[in-house]
Amino acid sequence: MQQTVCDISFAGRVRIFSHDYLKCCVYISTFDEPQYIFTKKLYSKLISSSQLLEDFLDFHGAKNNTDWYLYRELSAAVRHLSTASYSQKHILNRLIFYEMGDKKAFEEQGEATLDFLTRTLMNIAPTILDEARRLKIPIPKDCFEPADFPGIVTSELLPCDIDDEDRSCQKMHIIKIASEFLSIARTFDQFTFYEPYTMEEMLEIVPDKINEVQIRRFEMLVHNLQSAFDTYVIHGGFKRGNRKLKAFRSSFSVVYHLLEMMGRLLHFYERHLHNPGYKDIYRKVQSHLSDLLPPERLLDRTINYAFYYVCRFLSNGRDMAREVLNENIERSSIKVGIPVKFGFHCRPSLLVAKIVQFYGGEVKLRVGEEKFDASSVLDIQYAGGKIQKENITQVTFEGDSRALKDIEILAGVNYGEDTMGKGVPLPKELSHIR
Repeated sequence: MQQTVCDISFAGRVRIFSHDYLKCCVYISTFDEPQYIFTKKLYSKLISSSQLLEDFLDFHGAKNNTDWYLYRELSAAVRHLSTASYSQKHILNRLIFYEMGDKKAFEEQGEATLDFLTRTLMNIAPTILDEARRLKIPIPKDCFEPADFPGIVTSELLPCDIDDEDRSCQKMHIIKIASEFLSIARTFDQFTFYEPYTMEEMLEIVPDKINEVQIRRFEMLVHNLQSAFDTYVIHGGFKRGNRKLKAFRSSFSVVYHLLEMMGRLLHFYERHLHNPGYKDIYRKVQSHLSDLLPPERLLDRTINYAFYYVCRFLSNGRDMAREVLNENIERSSIKVGIPVKFGFHCRPSLLVAKIVQFYGGEVKLRVGEEKFDASSVLDIQYAGGKIQKENITQVTFEGDSRALKDIEILAGVNYGEDTMGKGVPLPKELSHIR
């Protein structure tokens, strides 16, 4: 009688769900060096096979079973390390298309990070095979060959025969993307660092200040920028077309893939290495995983490589974002009164600057023939001195029409204060600067 799917036992199923996963481990174990063997196709196979196995084991309660807990944790390790490696491999493969400065140092650090990840996978593979034997899971006799996992890059390139021309509606989307990029970059100001963190410093910030949840949120925000750009601005390749726009895309595309990698590594650190739980088996498995995957090396690559370059590329991309933004914004001018009765002192100047910074486009405060940067509190206050000295009652703001609309609303409520200089509630249209 033919055996039905439902009749297959747990032992039979675990053999099926482990087959490709173990076959990959056998393949990896036959090499002494990671160079050339780890391709995106191999990472994809490791990701899919380890995820299937992990889901299967979770469904059957492996997280609560002393015999199967380590085997389950190893599958999670392979999944997250392979996914992080895939992102890093993608960055290195696409580096030729990223238009950025100082590629050499970034490439060297990226190669070192990928080497660490792949060597860790090689260290883990024999342990997985030993654990499979202990659990009496058959090790596949057939083996993958290098030809099964070719690299993604060839010497051929398909002819570029689709024009990548500007679209009539793209300005609106460019403005939105550039503004959001600047907003994300401002958020990372608090994290910017210039020297590598020590292990003690990394333990202070992970996971209290930098953690998986936070990084995944930023990953989604940056992914949305890339998705919007490719959908509404330029959906062609990188070889031809508007070089400035494509260089701008590079500044957040590489950040997206770095955050993608960080999210995986932080998840593994926080879930599997940082807080093992109160059960003895959890602590034993954590200790075993720490031997195979040293937490200090994992944090070093996560923070001193990935996070460092996230902060750096976001900071360096600001000038490009502002340039792209100012080339596409709708410009206008408004004439408004000055704050009654104390002029452009601290509060009014700060609120105007906040509005301009929120949108990111260029806005100038013109007083007579002189122009001042309306995104700078100090510049506005300096203009305020000239206004008071010359007894001027009206000034002109010129530039980004989005910001000017808000400044006009702000001027209508005397820049957020009464005639005694005390703050008053702002209209709901200005909720973004409160």
